[in-house]
Amino acid sequence: MTEPRKIIIDTDPGQDDAAALMLAFASRDELNLLGITTVAGNVPLSYTSRNARIVCELCGETGRRIFEGADRPMVRPLVTAEHVHGKTGLDGAVLPEPTMTVEGQHAVDFIIETLRNEPAGTVTLCTLGPLTNIGLALQKAPDIAPRVKELVMMGGGFFEGGNITPAAEFNIYVDPHAAAAVFASGIPVTMMPLDVTHQLMTTKARVARMAAIGTKPAKTMVEWLEFFERFDEEKYGSDGGPLHDPTVVAYLLKPELFSGRHCNVEIELQSELTVGMTVVDWWGVSGRTPNATVMRNVDADGFFDLLIERFARI
Repeated sequence: MTEPRKIIIDTDPGQDDAAALMLAFASRDELNLLGITTVAGNVPLSYTSRNARIVCELCGETGRRIFEGADRPMVRPLVTAEHVHGKTGLDGAVLPEPTMTVEGQHAVDFIIETLRNEPAGTVTLCTLGPLTNIGLALQKAPDIAPRVKELVMMGGGFFEGGNITPAAEFNIYVDPHAAAAVFASGIPVTMMPLDVTHQLMTTKARVARMAAIGTKPAKTMVEWLEFFERFDEEKYGSDGGPLHDPTVVAYLLKPELFSGRHCNVEIELQSELTVGMTVVDWWGVSGRTPNATVMRNVDADGFFDLLIERFARI
């Protein structure tokens, strides 16, 4: 049996981040989660760190190591998304305040130390929020870039446009300078854009299958999704909303669910109109060197089958 893949999850929970964490917790045979690092994004850092601990405690994962990271983007002021996720970031379910503590070490230092101490090419970075912690780590320790096996991220959009502005997806928009540093780093990047996540709708039928699991974590996830999807249902007029962040973990477990192509991605930093846009050279017209594998399609039924099968293990 192959050794579990070593990963760090960098996250700004978020109901869909919680689903990604639960998918990782339920996949111990395939994934060795070395640590969880938190970043300001969907809500401020104090809430994202709280929410990561809440998800761990809900799933009985109190031995997990959680490291607090950046409380603001590298250059721009922080933009948050309480209008989507609610004031706490995990609105929708009532859970006790967490008793777990966070580690004393800063997330950026944990990322650097882990990548330097583990054998080169063995640690995958899974980013579910703004890329600030990774951008700061690369700035502080450029030597880590060639040591990263792969960075799998939820972020960006191309044919689907943006979701926080007409041009930009939220995670990239919040810290475009960090995103630019990641795409320029030489790290093998796999990108899960809105073009993929908008195919993964939390339809009533899929949520009902999740509810049927009957466990406390599954019931809580259903409550979170019912809150989270209300914004997207209103926005898109759809049955349910897109489930973004679990795509990152699902890709590590079943890459065959996804298809895309290797192409160049640049981040717009100058224009206020399109700042944070992922300029994806899908058709290869720029002559720029490909620097990311950009996913475009997903087997939605296969994705939800995986999610529900794994959630039943928790």
